[in-house]
Amino acid sequence: MSSPVPWYDDFLGVAYRYYDLRMNVVPLFSERKTANDLWNNVVHWWNDHDIKIRFVENGDQYWFIMGSDSKRPDKNRGFFKVLQKSENYERFKKGHAGEAYIRFAVYAEKNESNAKDETVCNCGHRKDDHEDTCLVEACECQKFESFVVNLLKKKKTVTNIKFLEEKDVKDDSLAWNCIYVNKYKNSE
Repeated sequence: MSSPVPWYDDFLGVAYRYYDLRMNVVPLFSERKTANDLWNNVVHWWNDHDIKIRFVENGDQYWFIMGSDSKRPDKNRGFFKVLQKSENYERFKKGHAGEAYIRFAVYAEKNESNAKDETVCNCGHRKDDHEDTCLVEACECQKFESFVVNLLKKKKTVTNIKFLEEKDVKDDSLAWNCIYVNKYKNSE
């Protein structure tokens, strides 16, 4: 069995955003050009009502799987990533209400030299509270580290969202195709 759709997993992970009309599922990329090119060449050509997102759980991990039929089949591809379950993932699972926006974003790490004074460090204190290490008493932070997520403006509405156990994927063509091609086929 070969996959009619190539699978793409060369992105950093998936973020979840809760403060829109619908929750957001946000694949994260390290470069804006890559994110824009994939959106314009692949996702742009998907009809909203045909987009499918599957979350296939196995222990502490899950597969994020996204795909659709395309108006440009020669440029089509599916997206997947195996990720660790997190509080944000669980919050999305409980609160998505059957629909979400899909958006792409660029994830960039920030350090003391390329962050603004009001940027908050992973320790919870602002950059201007740091001189190499955190100056706030009782904070054990040894180095200013932060990140920024820049959401791209384009979005699509997804209403076909399912959460599955890995043992049940054979009944779902998108999930089965992805997991078969990317996990089982290589182990045969």
